[in-house]
Amino acid sequence: MSNRELPHNHGQNIGPVLERMPDIKHFQEAAAIFQQLCDGSRLRILWLLCHCEECGINIASAVDMSTAAVSHHLKSLKLHGLITSRRAGKEVYYTLADTETAQLVHQMVDDFFQLSCPSKGITNHTHE
Repeated sequence: MSNRELPHNHGQNIGPVLERMPDIKHFQEAAAIFQQLCDGSRLRILWLLCHCEECGINIASAVDMSTAAVSHHLKSLKLHGLITSRRAGKEVYYTLADTETAQLVHQMVDDFFQLSCPSKGITNHTHE
């Protein structure tokens, strides 16, 4: 994109910025991930799964939602690669995916709530 002539030259030297600008596909992928955080219920489920592995029924109980609603949110989070699941007998357990993107989202969520990850055994402060 750096070869593109912009309509105005304001002396900002935008060329190097445009050379490093990701393509549209990458922005669309990022938007899909951020979209997962736009629903408060899904964000609560994701926060829980950032810190523990749990079955769908217990997740529903923990976030005070129906299992059908939780199942819908779990499907979306899994589709976007933020969580994984494993089956043990009749139970399906969910947890945060072991990917760079999921770990970045985990850090961002913990930072937003000003909370150190409880699963790491450290709780510094809470959101007031």
